[in-house]
Amino acid sequence: SHLCASPSLLQNGAVPGEPVKKDENSRRGNWGNQIEFVLTSVGYAVGLGNVWRFPYLCYRNGGGAFMLPYFIMLVFCGIPLFFLELSFGQFASLGCLGVWKISPMFKGVGYGMMVVSTYIGIYYNVVICIAFYYFFMSMTNLLPWTYCNNPWNTPDCSGVVGSGAQLNGSLVNATTSLVAGVTEVVNRTKRTSPSEEYWKHYVLNISDDIGNFGEVRLPILGCLAVSWFVVFLCLIRGVKSSGKVVYFTATFPYVVLTILFIRGITLDGAINGIKYYLTPQWQKVLDAKVWGDAASQIFYSLGCAWGGLITMASYNKFHNNCFRTHRDSIIISITNCATSVYAGFVIFSILGFMAHNLNVPVSEVADHGPGLAFVAYPEALTLLPISPLWSLLFFFMLILLGLGTQFCLLETLVTAIVDEIGTDWIIRNKTVVTLSVAVVGFLLGVPLTTQAGIYWLLLMDNYAASFSLVIISCIMCICIMYIYGHRNYFKDVEMMLGFPPPLFFKVCWRFISPVIISFILIFTVIQYKPITYNDYVYPGWSLAIGFAMALSSVICIPIYGLYKISRSPGATFRERLKHACQAHPKWGPALAEHRTGRYAPAAPAETIEARPDEISLTIQGSNGSTNTHNNPNPSA
Repeated sequence: SHLCASPSLLQNGAVPGEPVKKDENSRRGNWGNQIEFVLTSVGYAVGLGNVWRFPYLCYRNGGGAFMLPYFIMLVFCGIPLFFLELSFGQFASLGCLGVWKISPMFKGVGYGMMVVSTYIGIYYNVVICIAFYYFFMSMTNLLPWTYCNNPWNTPDCSGVVGSGAQLNGSLVNATTSLVAGVTEVVNRTKRTSPSEEYWKHYVLNISDDIGNFGEVRLPILGCLAVSWFVVFLCLIRGVKSSGKVVYFTATFPYVVLTILFIRGITLDGAINGIKYYLTPQWQKVLDAKVWGDAASQIFYSLGCAWGGLITMASYNKFHNNCFRTHRDSIIISITNCATSVYAGFVIFSILGFMAHNLNVPVSEVADHGPGLAFVAYPEALTLLPISPLWSLLFFFMLILLGLGTQFCLLETLVTAIVDEIGTDWIIRNKTVVTLSVAVVGFLLGVPLTTQAGIYWLLLMDNYAASFSLVIISCIMCICIMYIYGHRNYFKDVEMMLGFPPPLFFKVCWRFISPVIISFILIFTVIQYKPITYNDYVYPGWSLAIGFAMALSSVICIPIYGLYKISRSPGATFRERLKHACQAHPKWGPALAEHRTGRYAPAAPAETIEARPDEISLTIQGSNGSTNTHNNPNPSA
């Protein structure tokens, strides 16, 4: 699940027996082939939310009935926005900052995307590092969260596999010994499982308040360093290295999902879990909350407005085999949604098995977010024979799913910085920029490895990338379709792909998608509830910090807009505003050979005054022998 680009590295890394493929854009680099781009995009879009949020949303919003609004929102909002961002980045061959030459006043949208990607990149890697920790702790004969006889356990702890003394050390016949070892169904008013106490009291050693940081959890800090080191290594040479790693990281999670799926559906009670997951409750389709959840999940899971889609597409070749770009958008979007549905079978088959063993309804073991990944699912795994094996597979899958998104988040920031500065030195030394961003990301993530870290992680997750993403996406649509002009943009897409965007996309971009995005924003505001974590209620000052994080990305838009207007020429405010909104002279295809039609450089005066036969010779010699086609500025 990776990204992105190295200036001109490894251009001669050819496959034996094949001709050497040179990058079309030798300054920035391109994808090795189209498969690398598609797999990277899939890895970016398919993340932890597909496993730990969608199945729970589906279950809570009417089971199979939730699929209807979900796929409607996919068709009318998800796929069009996905294609819009991909075509936007590919046309300009620039990252999320550089593309705003289309309307310089709106460059604050690009800065907003960078701020959002920074926030997400900080806490997302902490989640990955916890998955790394669980992965390492699964390398044992007995999972440490199986029993209640550990130093960190409390008197309220009650396991589902009996006492530790009952284990005979043989994992071969663990099926009978563990499942038969369910000696009691806990009838207490509050049961805490060994996995929950392991999570709270050992892994996190959680404090009692968000302001009480306590000590840094050194094992988590070590795993965070490992996680950032892995991300850096995979991006050290840009698309030329990460594009090869992606063949494994984007596909292997599906192998693990399939293994866990086959294991899950063969367990007792699995069918009950799947029934809970899929049974349609059609009356819920009339509930606005269900539609809001569907739209939000599509919007957030595809990674719209993060800047990553623009960045990835910027490394495509300009014409990109013509017919593929809009097809890729559809394939990637549908793959993302199909993965969510598939993951639901994996999750709920295991949860159904756990509910069967505990003799409780599936609803009592269903969970989402970190609670599913690090409490409910790990506890269910202890009931399986050879449980360490399944635990290793599960957390390895989480690591790969997380890294796929994290690679793109980091590359979004790196590409934006490199494109913005744009000097030969920084392009040659892009690895230094990547390392610097990784080190800063690691240092900013250190507070999240303290005893109060989980409070801050959830605060960032709920506020840093919520309604701000919706606002950014809505303004992007308005800018491209109404400020720059839909006719201009449709011509740009036709120039790049060889055909205009299909009518469906035109209608969605101009009308339907902005309306749906506005609906998501209104829904998010109406449905807002202050964040809590289990029984802990966040204090007012922490919520203020959360809102400040959310506003910090959105506030970039008006601040930069006012700055740009103040620096634009013009006698009146209206003239300055008009000039600030106009496309920059350098807006358009990055390479001179693609700047044709209305992007073709204007002929110098001396050429215009030349004799007709000289003009003819100038046109015939348009392979770069004159300045006519080499002027990068159309306004010259």
